Amino acid sequence: MEIIKSSRNNIPVLQLKGRFDAHEVEPVNAWLAGQTQAGSAKIVVNLESVNFIDSTALSTLVRGLKLCREKGGDLHVCSLQQPVRVIFELTRLDKAFDIFSGEEDAVKGF
Repeated sequence: MEIIKSSRNNIPVLQLKGRFDAHEVEPVNAWLAGQTQAGSAKIVVNLESVNFIDSTALSTLVRGLKLCREKGGDLHVCSLQQPVRVIFELTRLDKAFDIFSGEEDAVKGF
């Protein structure tokens, strides 16, 4: 998996590419924890190029969401491919996360 870190309007953005699974969660966990500890309570995770996500990766996103909300912010996800969107819907995480069609909309959603 490839991880691209950037920022839009002072909102940290993490773009992931490839399979997001148990073998790839540690750097994402570390980045999310680091961002929230540094005071960033609003974060966007762009899943546009993620073609597979497993339960460990979903757990990582939920943990990040919790960290952000504890600081008065939120974690937005965007650009889900259909197989990933189906997993969010089956696990009902589409009710927990604000899901946006694109990165720009996710940033504006704050």
